[in-house]
Amino acid sequence: MISFEEFKKLEMKIAKIVRVEGIPGKDKLFKLEVDLGEGSPRTLVAGLKPQYSAEQLEGKTIVVVSNLAPATIAGVESNGMLLAVDLNGNTALLTVDKEVPPGSKVS
Repeated sequence: MISFEEFKKLEMKIAKIVRVEGIPGKDKLFKLEVDLGEGSPRTLVAGLKPQYSAEQLEGKTIVVVSNLAPATIAGVESNGMLLAVDLNGNTALLTVDKEVPPGSKVS
C-alpha cells in the first residue's frame, strides 16, 4: 500500500502517438514518438509489437506516466511509460473516450 501523498507524485498525462517504428532486432519493441503538449515529441519504448501494428498505434490517444526517470531500453532512451492492461499476455492500451488535448493531466 502507498499513501495518497505518494500516489500524487505520479504525473499521468494524455498523449497522442504521432510516430511508430520498430527497433531493429527486437521482436516485441516499438519506439513511439508521443505528443504530450510540450512542443516537441517524447520517445517511449513499449513492448506492443505482438498485439499491435504500427498503423494501429499511430494516432491513438493514450495515458502516459510522464515523470519517470529516463531508462535506456534496447539502446533507445525512453522518457515515460504508457499505461496498458495485460490480459493473460494480451495487451490493451488505456485510452480516452472523448477528444482530449495532449498534455492534459489525468486526475
